[in-house]
Amino acid sequence: MNTLRHKFTAALAFVAASGLTLSSCQKEFNAKSYAPPKPPPSYFGYTNSKDIHPDKLVAYWPFSGNLKDSLSSTTGTATGTSFAAGVKGQGLQGANNGYVISDVPAAIKSLHSFTVSTWVNMPQNTTGAVGLLSIADDPNFWGTLDIFFDNGGTATTGVLKVHVYNRATGIKGADGWAGGYSVSKPWGTWIQIAVTYDDTAGVITVYYNGNVAGTVTPTGFAPLDWSGATKMVFGTLQFQTNPSLTGGATSQGWASYVTGVEDQVRFYSIPLSKNEVNALYNLELAGR
Repeated sequence: MNTLRHKFTAALAFVAASGLTLSSCQKEFNAKSYAPPKPPPSYFGYTNSKDIHPDKLVAYWPFSGNLKDSLSSTTGTATGTSFAAGVKGQGLQGANNGYVISDVPAAIKSLHSFTVSTWVNMPQNTTGAVGLLSIADDPNFWGTLDIFFDNGGTATTGVLKVHVYNRATGIKGADGWAGGYSVSKPWGTWIQIAVTYDDTAGVITVYYNGNVAGTVTPTGFAPLDWSGATKMVFGTLQFQTNPSLTGGATSQGWASYVTGVEDQVRFYSIPLSKNEVNALYNLELAGR
């Protein structure tokens, strides 16, 4: 009996000792290690740039190793350009006397209301009007669309200008000028420029890094007619190409070229709202 009691007591002691040994080896429970990862931040309900009105996106140049509009497959021809790291993947590396010329996708020619957005990271420019994006309309000197930094910038500011042309009133058409807006810290960093046009209100709005830089309401802009658009140009203004895409004009001494990187050129068939432009800026800046 005593022997059985001793064995039972020894067994209890062994179990107790084993429990102490096991508990001493267990890690402290950390709830954070079991929590699911937090979703990325959203901007006005969007978590990815591709979710912003995909049905209204009519042309898109991501410059991911090629010069193709990913929607129409319209492909440009390079003069002196290459590819480098972009704001999202690769981008179009410009150069002095370098640019890309492309046919204008039919969806852009038929636009009335629109949004265009582009990114650029370029060195300081204080002399020479640098064209980021142009759509030629021969024989007019200025194009269907011109987005550029004008002369007069400083080491910390740039002069942003936008020109929109409407052929609806005849061959001379109507010009809508927006700018020059003084924008801060445009050199040596990624910046986004977006332009919207609302055919109902007749208003052009220019955005810089997701915020409104200015608005203008030109006359003769309803309805918008871009049927005369001939060629698209990335990296300079259309009269700087060789040969010039502007009838009767040659290269201008006051104009220049993007020697940095351009990326993520998008055209929508609607004017994105302020919140949507801001969301597009933040999401593409985050690589989404």
